[in-house]
Amino acid sequence: MRMTLKGARVIDPASQLDQHVSVHLQDGHILALGNAPTGFTAERMLDCSGLVIAPGLVDLSCALREPGFGRKGNIASETLAAAAGGTTSLCCPPFTRPALDTPAVAELILDRAREAGHAKVFPLGALSKGLAGEQLSELVSLRDAGCVAFTNGLSQFRNTRVLRRALEYAATFDLTVVFVSQDHDLADGGLAHEGPTAAFLGLPGIPETAETVALARDLLLVEQTGVRAHFSQLTSARGVEMIAQAQARGLPVTADVALYQLILTDEALNSFSGLYHVQPPLRSNADRQALREAVRAGVVQAIASHHQPHEGDVKRAPFGATEPGISSAELFLPLAMTLVQDGLLELPELLKRLSLGPAQAMRLSAGKLGVGEAADLVIFDPQATTLAGEQWFSKGENCPFHGHCLPSTVRYTLVDGHISFQR
Repeated sequence: MRMTLKGARVIDPASQLDQHVSVHLQDGHILALGNAPTGFTAERMLDCSGLVIAPGLVDLSCALREPGFGRKGNIASETLAAAAGGTTSLCCPPFTRPALDTPAVAELILDRAREAGHAKVFPLGALSKGLAGEQLSELVSLRDAGCVAFTNGLSQFRNTRVLRRALEYAATFDLTVVFVSQDHDLADGGLAHEGPTAAFLGLPGIPETAETVALARDLLLVEQTGVRAHFSQLTSARGVEMIAQAQARGLPVTADVALYQLILTDEALNSFSGLYHVQPPLRSNADRQALREAVRAGVVQAIASHHQPHEGDVKRAPFGATEPGISSAELFLPLAMTLVQDGLLELPELLKRLSLGPAQAMRLSAGKLGVGEAADLVIFDPQATTLAGEQWFSKGENCPFHGHCLPSTVRYTLVDGHISFQR
């Protein structure tokens, strides 16, 4: 379809474009910016006056729960939720049942994502078979099946030597490995950040060193093996300092932070609500401030939703018996816009952390709004507000932000020039 989007402020972090121009689309790509090419006639004209057009958001961690966890969510429901939040490309972690450690599972996910058509899905493959940390998955076969990177998440390798061999193998084939650095022994049994709040509530703590000890080991292995590494879900001030030092030494490392870690602290646990139970845990206000500064400075290149939908029952149990995770994909852009509202980032810089930064971290062809690029776009109203929970597409309602009035509203999400979501 040939379409013209007119009247909007167009922001492209890749080219530093920020002006009011028309955007002309044809055959799923951006044909021109500004004046329409000679002979171009739009089949549909979309008046976007007062709105912002930007590259579709790229979410580096959005659990789809399929296959294996149908009560929590499925590919159709969670990709629609992501599109409602402005996301056009997302990476899904391998924590499915069976784990995403074979080409067959990857192909199933990609086929169902294409059928749903709400967002482009880029699977993360399991670094080890069954995520057991004992034997390496068939990484090259998984890459050929569509996996863009590999991770074991919070599941530990049983032996550091095996992990080293896995990283050497990944480096040989120029594969990206995603680390979630948390030492199993230091975190074992913990429910909250080890500090005054956990002590007051009587909750077992997870010390900052659970992250930094594992992070130090992982960075040393990255340096030794030369593997391309992405560090996900950083939570501590010391952790982002270590990443900054590694980047200064020239290590090929990128990083992301969960959006909710930039908004919440462990003080939210005072209500004992399981909605705030996440792993790695919410940390102190000082840690949150350091994470925000790392995002502002570009040490952390990407903000991710780390969307983990759950059925209602598992969040209504006593805090220690609840499953960790927050459902927030469809609030991705409005929640992120609170960072602009707070004065932490200007709008173009925020959009860079939500699109170009994550796309570059995973080497995805996404996050750009230039001539010839795929017409993956988010069109939103920065002056409107979103009442969280008023419209909800995810099967997981485990969202602590329900009822909050958030800045901005996603009006349209386009994938390959087709409207995949319209509010």
